[in-house]
Amino acid sequence: MSRLSLAGIFPPLPTPFTPNGDVDYGHLQSNLEKLEGEPLRGYVMGGSNGEFTSLTNDEKLKVVRLAKAVADAKRLVLAGSGMESTRATIELTAQMADAGADAALVVTPGYFKARMSPAALEAHYTAVADASPIPVILYSVPANTGVDLPAATAVRLAAHPNIIGMKDSGGDITRIGQIVADAPREFQMLAGSAGFFLPALAVGGVGGVMATANIAARQLHDIFTRFHAGDLAGARAVHWPLIDVNSAVTARFGVAGLKAAMDMLGYYGGAPRPPLLPLNDDERATLRGILVKGGMLSA
Repeated sequence: MSRLSLAGIFPPLPTPFTPNGDVDYGHLQSNLEKLEGEPLRGYVMGGSNGEFTSLTNDEKLKVVRLAKAVADAKRLVLAGSGMESTRATIELTAQMADAGADAALVVTPGYFKARMSPAALEAHYTAVADASPIPVILYSVPANTGVDLPAATAVRLAAHPNIIGMKDSGGDITRIGQIVADAPREFQMLAGSAGFFLPALAVGGVGGVMATANIAARQLHDIFTRFHAGDLAGARAVHWPLIDVNSAVTARFGVAGLKAAMDMLGYYGGAPRPPLLPLNDDERATLRGILVKGGMLSA
């Protein structure tokens, strides 16, 4: 399998919903069309910020098809296809390939987290990669799954010819650097959050799948280009104001916070799908203040 280049910025798109809770494909298309004007490598559909655990498989496939229809041919569409069983993950990954996905982003299974040993995870990902008709990207997000893909396991999996990279959302820069150092040279590490994007680049990461890329793609691309041009001071200056913004739309307020920020910045966010709740008025006011402080909104 040819190695896709993952170098660059990927927003994990939120899934908008209509007032009655259906997927709002019209607003999803309009968000994608606006993002087409941003300096992005591609899109992640059906990731954590897409509320993929709250979508049916049919909905997951439809959002991938829509992204492929809207996206420029040079942009990649990465599709979340991780399920709780290996069998279901293999099935959905094949369906994502049929829907046009360029690669599959496969999150660690987490329901039986106490039994997700290195051997279990290695067997799971090996089986998925063996069966997948598209390249596979490992995805570790322990804050959501309770499972942290061990560095040594990731390095062993990196030798698989159909596993091309990893999105790490844990934020341990030492671990990210260790995986880059020990994995084959062509293995590609992606930062899973804008809060540690610049440090991840410094230890060998090639890009990022970051919630903040939905609202700050140009700033993140500026960090990326400044870093590669050797302008570390300039990259830091762009990175610092994004730290609080990133925290607000991830750990602090979650998906609802990202959607509210999108509403404030000219995209359509709307409400999350229950059981997630939208921000209340006080939370929205706090978020607005953070966006103003970060230079993303006028006071």
